Amino acid sequence: MTILTGWFQRPPLLNSDDKSPWGSGSDGDGAGGGGEGPRNPWAPKPGNGNGNRPRIPGPSALDEFIKRARGAGGGNGGGGRPHIPGTPSAGALWLIGLGIIVVLWIAFTSIHAIGPQQRAVVTFFGRYAGTLEPGIRLTLPAPFNSVMKVDVREIKTDTFPENGGENLMLTGDQNVVDVNYSVRWDISNPQDYVFQIADPKSTLRATAESAMRAVLATATLDDAIGSGRGAMEVKVQQNMQAILDSYNAGIRIQGVAIKGAQPPEQVIDSFKKVSAAQQEAQGNINKARGYAQQILARAQGEAASFDVIYAQYKLAPEVTRKRMYYETMEQVMARSDKTIVEAPGVVPYLPLPGGARRAPEAQAPAAQAAPATIPQVQGDAQ
Repeated sequence: MTILTGWFQRPPLLNSDDKSPWGSGSDGDGAGGGGEGPRNPWAPKPGNGNGNRPRIPGPSALDEFIKRARGAGGGNGGGGRPHIPGTPSAGALWLIGLGIIVVLWIAFTSIHAIGPQQRAVVTFFGRYAGTLEPGIRLTLPAPFNSVMKVDVREIKTDTFPENGGENLMLTGDQNVVDVNYSVRWDISNPQDYVFQIADPKSTLRATAESAMRAVLATATLDDAIGSGRGAMEVKVQQNMQAILDSYNAGIRIQGVAIKGAQPPEQVIDSFKKVSAAQQEAQGNINKARGYAQQILARAQGEAASFDVIYAQYKLAPEVTRKRMYYETMEQVMARSDKTIVEAPGVVPYLPLPGGARRAPEAQAPAAQAAPATIPQVQGDAQ
């Protein structure tokens, strides 16, 4: 058997009396030699080495190994666990394991990675000790220091009602309206957000409900379902921020949005009919206002024209009077048929061109009056 040197050398525990478990290789009495058959490799050689007289059997190398291993555990009959030489004892292993646990516990509870959007609130046995900025930060291990990370850049949104049901409110004109709205908010002060309010979300929802009902109680139904929503949203946001600031809640309201405002489901059909009638009435009112504006503008134009004519009349009354007469006669005569008769050369019968277009009842009086007028015209001509 080749004996290796250095750390490849066989452990000394496996040697007994500087002999191989298979005996000495120089006497030729190994396994299968001398016709004796297979022999236990852990048992000592029967002879004393020269083959003259037998040797008293002693403990084998395996027995020696087990004996030495038990010796570190309390003796041969102590019942202790076998101990491998060169390895630490059970107590040392427990200390090493406990040390590893302590190191990991300190590493995980003392080193904190704070993100760019986060702030960390540090407490010392439950009392506020400071706020950590973004980066790698060190604190005392738990339970001395506790760290709570808070996201200060995330904009959260709460919807009212939360489960999509009815949210009935009373308006200032004693009407019931179902309002759905949302509130956007973020954290402005991590310390106040963690310590001042036990349940920030419940407090925020209660504040939003109170502010919305207070604003809606001063508005009409038309404002709630019409163009007045923008002003209502601004008022609700201002009221919520004032209430939360009085609580030192550390919450900033980013905005309020009214998504829908309508009557309750039980009366929505009747409400649609009323809305249609109101829209029709408003349309008629707008038409009447437009007509009134046209008439007023026309009257104002005529008054202005009369003022201009009066100014000219004061400058030349006679000329202005004649011009007004001629203009009036021109307007009147323009809407009727006209026949101009000169005195010389008038004949008794005049076939007027407009006579054929006149009604029969209108021609009879004209025929009766013709003989009386024509001679008079002739007499005047004579």
